[in-house]
Amino acid sequence: MNAEPLEIYLEERDLDRGLRHDVRTGLTASPKWLPPKWFYDARGSELFEEITRLPEYYPTRAERAVLQRRAAEIAGLTGAKTLIELGSGSSEKTRLLLDAFTRRGGLGTFVPLDVSVSALRQSTEQIATDYPGLRVRGIVGDFTRHLDRMPTGGRRLVVFLGGTIGNLLPAERAAFLAATRAGLEAGDWLLIGTDLVKDPQVVVPAYDDAAGVTAEFNRNVLRVLNRELGADFEPEAFDHVALWDAEREWIEMRLRARRAMRVRVLDLSVDFAAGEELRTEVSAKFRPAGIAAELTGAGFAAEQHWTDPEGLFGVTLARAD
Repeated sequence: MNAEPLEIYLEERDLDRGLRHDVRTGLTASPKWLPPKWFYDARGSELFEEITRLPEYYPTRAERAVLQRRAAEIAGLTGAKTLIELGSGSSEKTRLLLDAFTRRGGLGTFVPLDVSVSALRQSTEQIATDYPGLRVRGIVGDFTRHLDRMPTGGRRLVVFLGGTIGNLLPAERAAFLAATRAGLEAGDWLLIGTDLVKDPQVVVPAYDDAAGVTAEFNRNVLRVLNRELGADFEPEAFDHVALWDAEREWIEMRLRARRAMRVRVLDLSVDFAAGEELRTEVSAKFRPAGIAAELTGAGFAAEQHWTDPEGLFGVTLARAD
């Protein structure tokens, strides 16, 4: 069975408009910030794949370990007919679920949603080839804006892996979970991966590796702005910084100006003082009781919570009430 033609709800002009809005808003704020989604051009995606293989970066390995141990149980508990993956990328870890559902039988449709047309086309075609009995329906969209495009009917399982929910600020998380619940019916399911609170000596190196790959990934956002908006950032004039915020229990990635400089982007002249920092990512870490409470607040009931053997990463299965 071939993959169906992609359903495109997010086009280049939408991305360009969003980038311009975020740059104008974030670079005129105090302190300055940019959202992490702009890391992920082709080069940024390559760098992130490299990050996931670094010895310091535990989340990908730990989440995969959970899914390897629990995929069959998830398939049995949910009995899903449709599996929807938000922010799907290559859907590599999701294949553990697809394998389990294939063995169990009953899953008819896989719906990956991602902002990248090229990545989604490649992944849907490969999955359609590898799972010939499965209907594969790719949706090009933003999981914060296009949840209303999720297919309806049948028992659905929405999957949101990688700890990506930690990149959303608390109010954004609440809005996302509420929107996800609004798109589901009672009895549908949500499977969500969350990095867990742990010793900062384990967390911080995952975002500041010895080989400097994360530093290159962080600076890549400046290269995106240079290419897409004609900005004149000097990426090498910024140092990569990863800080643990103990009060908020999250990591912040920042870019710190090595010297005073003025950068031109859009119609703005943006001044950086020597040592001034630009926040590029927040990555919240969770406690099981905390994610359960957030799910409850959005209209879900947390049914199961699993971790890898070392207790580094959590996967929660919740049912829509």
